[in-house]
Amino acid sequence: MTTAHVPTARPMPTQSTYQARVAEYWNTEENPVNLELGKIDDLYHHHYGIGDADRSVLDEPDPVRRRERITGELHRLEHAQAELLASHLGALSPTDRVFDAGCGRGGGSVVAHLRHGCYTDGATISAKQADFANEQARKRGIDDKVRYHHRNMLDTGFATGAYAASWNNESTMYVELDLLFAEHARLLRRGGRYVVITGCYNDAYGRASREVSLINAHYICDIHPRSAYFRAMARHRLVPVHVQDLTAATIPYWELRSQADHLVTGIEETFLTAYRNGSFQYLLIAADRI
Repeated sequence: MTTAHVPTARPMPTQSTYQARVAEYWNTEENPVNLELGKIDDLYHHHYGIGDADRSVLDEPDPVRRRERITGELHRLEHAQAELLASHLGALSPTDRVFDAGCGRGGGSVVAHLRHGCYTDGATISAKQADFANEQARKRGIDDKVRYHHRNMLDTGFATGAYAASWNNESTMYVELDLLFAEHARLLRRGGRYVVITGCYNDAYGRASREVSLINAHYICDIHPRSAYFRAMARHRLVPVHVQDLTAATIPYWELRSQADHLVTGIEETFLTAYRNGSFQYLLIAADRI
């Protein structure tokens, strides 16, 4: 028997001053690097890309066509990242429910649904993002299975043990890991899969580098050390089954983006320096809830 896909109504939990600032940032954000890429196929990803880039797009002589090709290639790389995450969610059925924590404008939830046929709940602290994502789901005709909620991912109000899988895609740097993983462990059924893709600073390098500090300031976030993920997971019954270093795989994305004059945000060279000097890493961690 399939349970109805109707999470219990719950008002937005009281936020800290910091969370209120983050919500304000995303409620006003209109960055072309997020919006222009999503317009290609109405899949809006709020994360970075992986894989070898087709650098021939930079040789396009027509300036308008060059912009279009660069935008398309960056979107292809970002979509490849979303597909990689979805491929690690485990064996899911169309009756299973999954949770997208910090869903942004919703692209990752759509990818998971299209791949697995599952029900998806996305949560974002931004009311603007939730409204936008729900409208996209309605346009696709999948709003009966893919829904977005204006909620705090640290305290969702969703049913305990209701989810077969859950994930964070580049959103863990906005929260305390113990609070986050406690909520994921509560939401996941025993044996459920949790996946995170995130940037983290490299403990072997030492303390957070200058570049990591600049990234924190740019995105109003607090990047965690690599070790913090594994320690917090262990405290909350999340046991890693797969760890993948995606640092080398994401550098081509940043190299291409740094040459996209119509999309650059000014942080591109900082990311590249941090990846190359070893102070910053891009990781995928998949863990089972025991």
